[in-house]
Amino acid sequence: MKVLIADPLAENGLKLLREEEGIWADEVYNLTPAQLRERIVPYHALIIRSKTRVSEEVIQAAENLKVIARAGVGVDNIDVEAASRRGIIVMNAPDGNIASAAEHTISMILALSRNIPQANASLKARRWEGSRFIGTEVYNKTLGIIGLGRIGSEVAKRAQGLGMKVIAYDPYASLELAGRLKIALVEMSDLLGESDYITIHTPLNETTLNLIDDEEFAIMKDGVRLINCARGEIVNEAALHLAITKGKVAGAALDVFSVEPPFESPLLDLEEVIATPHLGASTHEAQRQVAVDVARQVIDALKGLRISNAVNVPSVEPEVLKVIRPYLNLAEKMGSLETQYSGGHTKEMRMKYTGEVTNYDLAPITHAFLKGLFDPILEGRVNYVNAPIIAKERGIRVNVTKSTQIEDFANLIEASVTTDAGETYVAGTLFGSSRPRIVRINDYHVAAIPDGYMLIVTNLDKPGMMGKIGTLLGSRDVNIADMTLGRVKPGGQAMVVLNLDNPLPPGLLDEINSMENVVGAKMVKF
Repeated sequence: MKVLIADPLAENGLKLLREEEGIWADEVYNLTPAQLRERIVPYHALIIRSKTRVSEEVIQAAENLKVIARAGVGVDNIDVEAASRRGIIVMNAPDGNIASAAEHTISMILALSRNIPQANASLKARRWEGSRFIGTEVYNKTLGIIGLGRIGSEVAKRAQGLGMKVIAYDPYASLELAGRLKIALVEMSDLLGESDYITIHTPLNETTLNLIDDEEFAIMKDGVRLINCARGEIVNEAALHLAITKGKVAGAALDVFSVEPPFESPLLDLEEVIATPHLGASTHEAQRQVAVDVARQVIDALKGLRISNAVNVPSVEPEVLKVIRPYLNLAEKMGSLETQYSGGHTKEMRMKYTGEVTNYDLAPITHAFLKGLFDPILEGRVNYVNAPIIAKERGIRVNVTKSTQIEDFANLIEASVTTDAGETYVAGTLFGSSRPRIVRINDYHVAAIPDGYMLIVTNLDKPGMMGKIGTLLGSRDVNIADMTLGRVKPGGQAMVVLNLDNPLPPGLLDEINSMENVVGAKMVKF
């Protein structure tokens, strides 16, 4: 089996590949997209880091490729959907850099507090300016953590060791997790208003893009300090620059930028900003661990032993996977719908399987639902293997039952998710042998296609409502691809589920929610 390593990998990972019988590893770096398309043809596995992009064109050219492995967390430089269509396993190494990322965050907090980079530069320029760099203590200060995933949780533990009071905002974290960490879960506005330091540990997606903007800076304390070691696009950099120059923000520590390298960013001209070149995972220990993890995963997958940390397939035998893949797809989309539609801190999920689906091992399908449940909030860090572990860590109770009695559908997957905001019920089935459909949302029977952009509107069952919604969408060049309706009784409440060709432009969802007779509207992206 041939393995192409397209980005530098730590020596201990290379050693494992070289010494494995039956594995031939080639290291070829700095390939252009055209060169990679040409080079990939004979290889069975491809190992990359963040630099190499694996596009659909590369995947189409990879006639023998079985595995794409990312030596790190994020897989946004891989076209996972194209790989899945070709039956190529996409893996990552999500756990190797957690400690390094958390430690870098703490380092940035301390360096920002004590002006260490500025003082170091001054002294090396042969200036003695002790009075210029008077710092501030972190002891007894409040640290607000946005995103209480595995890195955010580790930051919380380390900050408590420094004597900081820690609060967190994470709409999906459980109260049980917060209790174990001995921190308070608060609303976003409260975190912004109470924190002396704010650190960000969320994935980048549509809901976190420009999460920190002018409005958020206005709520913050005067003299707040901001740390971003997650993704640059989560903070509006122009708004941050303005907040610093106006004195609202006393300083910022940035490891990430919206454009990297950020040589044109005016933030680099501000003395109040300290910056590092995306070093969160750049420790010898993290690089060694990630290299070992990814090398072992590739060897195991190529030799048919097991599949670990795959983002697009569970750990099952290939023959079984072929049969249950449509159910995995359905369950994962149901989980994603639950998270995006319900909101709140998840406490419990209950799944019931009915009909033909009970002939198969239900554990991988349940794990697929959990993966879908966590994917919108833990982008790049959740897969079929670690999804049940994440559920346990977050204190989410998982209950699974099955029935062989067939009622309305030959196969049916039902899921109820309980959060502190209430309970949401979703049911799904397969039309034919492989076409997933959502057939019920709460009390409403529908036949919705879980794909692309989905607008879900609950409204009073009044004449002309669909026309008004359709007219409003059309006026903003949003095309409806498919539509399904459901209602409990005439004249009561109804639900319309619309598949859209493109996302809603800014502000349009608020317009829909403000329409007369609309009870609530939400967007879901698959």
